[in-house]
Amino acid sequence: MSKTKNAANQNLATIIGTGFYAPERVVANSFFNDLYKKDIDSFLRQQRNIVERRWMASEQTTSDLCVPAAIEALKNSGLSARDIDLIIVATDTPDYLSPSTASVLQFKLQATNAGTFDLNSACAGFVAAVDTASRFVTSPNGYQNVLVVGAYGMSKFLNFDDFKIASLFADGASACVVSRSNDENGILASELYTDGQYHDYMGLYGGGTFQPMTHQLIESKAHLLNFAKKIPIETNGFHWPRLTHKILDRIQKKSEDISLFCMTQINIQSINEALDKLKIPRDRSHNIMDRFGYTGSASVGMCLADAARAHKLKKNDLVFLLGSGGGLSMAAMALTWGFDT
Repeated sequence: MSKTKNAANQNLATIIGTGFYAPERVVANSFFNDLYKKDIDSFLRQQRNIVERRWMASEQTTSDLCVPAAIEALKNSGLSARDIDLIIVATDTPDYLSPSTASVLQFKLQATNAGTFDLNSACAGFVAAVDTASRFVTSPNGYQNVLVVGAYGMSKFLNFDDFKIASLFADGASACVVSRSNDENGILASELYTDGQYHDYMGLYGGGTFQPMTHQLIESKAHLLNFAKKIPIETNGFHWPRLTHKILDRIQKKSEDISLFCMTQINIQSINEALDKLKIPRDRSHNIMDRFGYTGSASVGMCLADAARAHKLKKNDLVFLLGSGGGLSMAAMALTWGFDT
């Protein structure tokens, strides 16, 4: 997939290679049927389009998931780790509170020329990180190549007392290399949106300054993923079309011009609702939750990389990335794809 660049277009950044990794352990829906002694499978298949997911091994860390995804993205970009100027890891399940998981990844890749930082926009993180990378690349005297990784290790934070939560979440990592464009293809527009009134509705609330880690905290399971309140189910179905229309107006395109959507992979009903409102055929969305479950901040990037592996992306295709997660944070992006896959 690598495309060696000539004279760069200073005004656009573009994705030149993608990759993803899902851990080896496959956890089918039947695992939860057996665990909870009830039919979990039917709901997951019919309402979420989830059949199975992957969980990391006990000895694996989030940075371990990042490495193979990053290596694939580098290979597909035709670059080595030493060609990378900056690494951005988007995750809310880091190796440590501090230092950054990006610094761990830099060491494991031996990307010795790269600066690093983590970005936490929950499950909107991958799209927000690509947006951030594009601004570094297109700024005056900016970086040439930025490695973006979205990573999720939520299986280590699941509360198995709640089958509705435990059965959704999975682990994985996605990666892409963002570079300066040498033609008119690249990232055209993006939009970040947050409705902070929902900041305490869903998240990992233990271990920070709000609730420092203590034995009591662990015993009460307050450090695990918590859906404290219910975010309105129509949220994605409303905001995804709204953000899409906003960007379409900005780039002077119409909804029918969009070749492919890669959206947060938590709820097939929300994806279909958004597409129906946009009057776009449902097959314009590439979906992976049936095989990989919900991989949070990795999911949009995994969706994009899987579409590339499946040769669904062609040069000049208009692609929309739509991410949403706790906070409530959302990120939307339009780009034209730079090469045939």
